[in-house]
Amino acid sequence: MEYLVILAVVFIGYVVWKYWALLIGAGYDPTPMDKVYKMLNIARTTKDDIVYDLGSGDGRIVIAAAKHFGAQAHGIEADPFRFLFSWCWVLLSGQSGRVHLHFGNFHKKHISDATVVTLFLYKTANERLKDKLKNELNPGTRIVSYVWQFEGWDREACLVDDRIYLYLIR
Repeated sequence: MEYLVILAVVFIGYVVWKYWALLIGAGYDPTPMDKVYKMLNIARTTKDDIVYDLGSGDGRIVIAAAKHFGAQAHGIEADPFRFLFSWCWVLLSGQSGRVHLHFGNFHKKHISDATVVTLFLYKTANERLKDKLKNELNPGTRIVSYVWQFEGWDREACLVDDRIYLYLIR
């Protein structure tokens, strides 16, 4: 009986940890690494870029942006467990000089210095972000969305089979 209670607590804890972030836009579903590189490539990311990953999860996109593309990278994560995990991952990656993690809701963070924004959120979260992105980002900023498109926005490029969509702020 004790094992069933422990198992139930672990299961409930896992479900809460994985899905509570749905309330602000997306549950935890890490972007596959091959897609991470394709996202950063389609954005033509370079050492001169400042990359923001909205809902940065375990930090894989910001670490890749810094380590393989030489960019300065900022991850914004609202889940305290994933934030702490990604902070440790950044330290272990040796990229703490180029990667900056910010705890909190990305809707309330300023991202106006971004030249590239990456995201893997849900359709509704993308729609809620449209005004923020249009109002805060400078012309020429590239936005790369994995899986979900921005309704009504013209794509600059896309990788249809990979469901990666590039937009440009004009």
